[in-house]
Amino acid sequence: MGLEQSKILVTGAAGFIGSHLTDALIKSGAEVRAFVRYTSSGTMGNLKYIDTDVENLEIVMGDLKDPYACKNAMIDVDYVFHLASVISIPYSYIHPREYFDSNVNFILNILQAAMDMDLKGIIHTSTSEVYGTAEHVPIPENHPLKAQSPYSASKIAADKIAESFYRSFDLPIITVRPFNTYGPRQSIRAVIPTIITQALSQKTILIGDTRPTRDFLYVTDTVKGFVEIASNYDKLLGMTVNLGTGVEISIQDLIENIVELTESSAKVVFDAARIRPSKSEVNRLCADVSLIKKLIGWKPDFNFQDGLKETIQWYRNYLSFYKPSEGYM
Repeated sequence: MGLEQSKILVTGAAGFIGSHLTDALIKSGAEVRAFVRYTSSGTMGNLKYIDTDVENLEIVMGDLKDPYACKNAMIDVDYVFHLASVISIPYSYIHPREYFDSNVNFILNILQAAMDMDLKGIIHTSTSEVYGTAEHVPIPENHPLKAQSPYSASKIAADKIAESFYRSFDLPIITVRPFNTYGPRQSIRAVIPTIITQALSQKTILIGDTRPTRDFLYVTDTVKGFVEIASNYDKLLGMTVNLGTGVEISIQDLIENIVELTESSAKVVFDAARIRPSKSEVNRLCADVSLIKKLIGWKPDFNFQDGLKETIQWYRNYLSFYKPSEGYM
């Protein structure tokens, strides 16, 4: 995979994508320092699910809003994969300040700490939400950025800070823009897990607008993209690259797929609480991934149906961990 024997810091390691990335990096032969936000309960989040060699996993607890914590975590590191973020879009309408205090300061502290480090690469994680509703599809990396939620605004700001440190200080930064990643361990705030868990456990599936389309990428392919980007960092320095499939599916078609695969008899019921403000809904997202395919040859391995089957099986196994009716936040 190209990162064998490298020492790597993963922020947001206890999260959905971060835990899968941590797992894959350790299996590749890398030493991983997993940065986890400290809580009094000492929770490890999704890291509890990984089955890799713990000898190559170091867990560091702290808060990325603390510059000292960032700098200390980056000592002797070759690469930083920055995934930590406050992510729920509905919650961003309620507490927008938390998004800017976190998402902007996280990356700023990491980049300022990196000024004194001899890093090979910093992989900064963006989101397809920064594009807003597509003006044309598929969406290339130079598509206009449109802040259609406080969350997306905070991520645009974070992306631009990363860009500025590359241009101003020549830091080795690459921005990765995954489209809608899905798979095992994802919070039921996300659309696929909330539909699956409701279909498996309830008589109704509460859902908001079913017309928007999304480009769904299975988490294994997202992680493979991150690893291949870092392994070819010299070809991508200073760039922003999309990760997606180039195929879009409506939420309505998504529901029908999940209902069929789960053999659910649940009825779909409109829930107004799950509707975004009218000017905020991102109606269409579909990735143009020609750039990353051209530069390093990355492409997804999983088709949507296979990824969906794997995901459904995982939620069947862990259904008791979730409260589907509370998933929209």
